[in-house]
Amino acid sequence: MEQALIDWLRARLPAHPLLTLGIGDDAAVLDMGGAAECVVTVDALMDGVDFNLQEIDRCRAGRKALAVNLSDLAAMAAEPLAGVVALVLPKSGGLELAKSLYEGMLPLAEKYGLVIAGGDTNSWHGPLVVSVTLLGRVTPRGALRRGGAKIGDRILTTGAFGGSILGRHLDFEPRVAEAILLNERHELHAGIDVSDGLSLDLGRMAAESGCGAVLDLDKIPIAEDARRLAEQSCDGGTALDHALSDGEDFELLLAVPPAEAARLLVEQPLAMPITEIGEMVAERGLWRRTDSGEKCPLAARGWQHELD
Repeated sequence: MEQALIDWLRARLPAHPLLTLGIGDDAAVLDMGGAAECVVTVDALMDGVDFNLQEIDRCRAGRKALAVNLSDLAAMAAEPLAGVVALVLPKSGGLELAKSLYEGMLPLAEKYGLVIAGGDTNSWHGPLVVSVTLLGRVTPRGALRRGGAKIGDRILTTGAFGGSILGRHLDFEPRVAEAILLNERHELHAGIDVSDGLSLDLGRMAAESGCGAVLDLDKIPIAEDARRLAEQSCDGGTALDHALSDGEDFELLLAVPPAEAARLLVEQPLAMPITEIGEMVAERGLWRRTDSGEKCPLAARGWQHELD
């Protein structure tokens, strides 16, 4: 079965200028084009945790597995170069499942100029596990990091937040082109992609930068899915609650100097809106701004893997 998948992939994968030696050997050989710095990211997704193969088209699971990694490259404002894919497949029906996963990945890889250089395949009696590792190239402005925010920076976001579980978590568009454009043309101090929840990921960026963050909750762009989810749920959670904590929105969260932020808000250079939702402050932690302008503590909520 594994050799059949390798043969199928060899016939299916297009030629790519970066790929000197591809699938079929012990490792791939890449011509990195003289890149001085390489960005590396990896994510592992599981059936029953990150998607449910009983409920969705299998191609969408493959697409998501690649897209979450592309979103990590976007967070670093890095250009996608190459990737490898490791699959742990159920023994029953594994070959056709693998093909469907790749059929979901390949159009997205082609869109972003990414070569899938190889990977590994295994099988067992458990659920699907798919792990994707990507390599990216930093642009001339360097990698965008979580740890560069400064006190007084404005907090800007792309898009809207909350309710991704209704389907957007499978079909989102990673903000690769947007991040590269913003980093090349504007002064950005720090960035992160919102994968685990707006408040949780903002808290992480603030902590890495050695400062705090205060949010103007009334300015947070709330996705229509978050409003729908709030109407459907019985736990009393509001649309704002979902926007702050749901995760898997995969939008950009940026710390930008005040004057540059003002220019970005006027120019709006992206296809989706850029919104200012707060600012970085000296007091460590996460805060919300009250109507009177005071700061009150705000809990950082979102998705975290629990380990005993």
